[in-house]
Amino acid sequence: MVRKTKEEAEQTRKEIIESARAVFHQCGVSRSTLEKIAKEAGVTRGAIYWHFKDKAELFFAMREDVFAPMVERTDSLLLSDDFANPLDAIEASLKEFFRVLDDCPVVREVFEIMISRCEYVDEFSAVQEEAGRPAYEFLEKMERIYRKAADKGMLRQGLDPTAIARDTWAFTSGLLHLMLGCQKGSDLDKQIPAMISTHMALRRRA
Repeated sequence: MVRKTKEEAEQTRKEIIESARAVFHQCGVSRSTLEKIAKEAGVTRGAIYWHFKDKAELFFAMREDVFAPMVERTDSLLLSDDFANPLDAIEASLKEFFRVLDDCPVVREVFEIMISRCEYVDEFSAVQEEAGRPAYEFLEKMERIYRKAADKGMLRQGLDPTAIARDTWAFTSGLLHLMLGCQKGSDLDKQIPAMISTHMALRRRA
């Protein structure tokens, strides 16, 4: 009986997170209330408070529900020892990120919420730093792998790992914003792999 109760509680938590994602995406985070999310999930507001301290904690749970497996997938390529050239690992990781973003509507929804449907004001003004943490972790990983490529003599001469890590960070962010902002029917998703290959080719030692 106890085990069943725990399983039911976990299922309820999952349904609340899925409902929060739907409401955040439809209404925007600032205009989403726990009452709206509770109604979408078919639970009481008290049930939400049993699982989450407040809307901000629910917001981060929604993000981690998607970000954790996404980071695991991209890091398995980025940090892999299977690539003789670290630049190949960066290229494979970036292509996998955008492939998942294109293939998985849930992942795309969460990124749309983070980028265009969340205002970091009022109750969310104190969580902006935490919201931006994954982007800075991405930057740190990029710099580490670029330094590894430089140490192996595979980076184009004269390039500074810190500077080009920031360049790839900005490039990826720009592609992400473009992809999320493109009209349906755009062929940008088909062009992205070639754009990434070109970006990385400029960093490779001749």
